[in-house]
Amino acid sequence: MDEHDERGTTMTGVDPGRLDDQQLMKELETIHRTRHDTLLYGSNDALRVHNDRMAQLEGEYLRRNPRRSVIAGRTRDGARDRPTPVREMGTPVGKWGPGSGGAGT
Repeated sequence: MDEHDERGTTMTGVDPGRLDDQQLMKELETIHRTRHDTLLYGSNDALRVHNDRMAQLEGEYLRRNPRRSVIAGRTRDGARDRPTPVREMGTPVGKWGPGSGGAGT
């Protein structure tokens, strides 16, 4: 179902403000699950629509949950406080191992 907002741009899906909390969470889970494939394989239009819808859903979630829990490790300061992992020489890092620039290098 396509609806038009006041600015005349097309919106796909139900207005996030009309979803109950359970429906909103289900929509957020679905859009986050499909994000990677849309980025890698979707057309530019599909990615634009996905971006717009994700922003609408996330904005509604934040509007409803302004005091949501924030884990310290998910902040910049918290991330800086994490110990740096020590890697042993010879331990593969990434797809092709340490220091490789990719296939064929």
